[in-house]
Amino acid sequence: MECPFCNPRPENVLYEDGLIRILLDSYPANRGHLLVVPKRHVERWEELRDGEKSALVRGVDLAMEKLEETLKPDGFNVGMNLGRAAGQTVPHLHVHVIPRWEGDCKRPRGGVRKAVLDVEDENLNLKERWIRNRLGDDEIRALREAFLEGGT
Repeated sequence: MECPFCNPRPENVLYEDGLIRILLDSYPANRGHLLVVPKRHVERWEELRDGEKSALVRGVDLAMEKLEETLKPDGFNVGMNLGRAAGQTVPHLHVHVIPRWEGDCKRPRGGVRKAVLDVEDENLNLKERWIRNRLGDDEIRALREAFLEGGT
């Protein structure tokens, strides 16, 4: 399998530097769902170099800043699925940055703790759900311009 994070579709790349990329998620859990990935192909946190770890944290900060600027969410879920047992489906380490809005789901209580419940992710099974969560061209353009204006 060709790694979608090592060779991302150009239209999914919002930001890139020597160590990381910030990508639009192809199956967004919510509008504006971004991924912060190391450019070097690594599967596990332990394989990252110190500079890559700090670059990922900087990338999360940058992603949140640009999402706040363009989409104005009320909050965020930020997390990683480390290993197949934890739900990692692409074997390239990545950090999810998911904007959240008041009322975007019926029961947000529990946040990432709900990840350990044995509940199927309807977002991945219901194509219309992740298609609905994709940003429009104008929103992508605004987000891309925000990243081009510079970092933090």
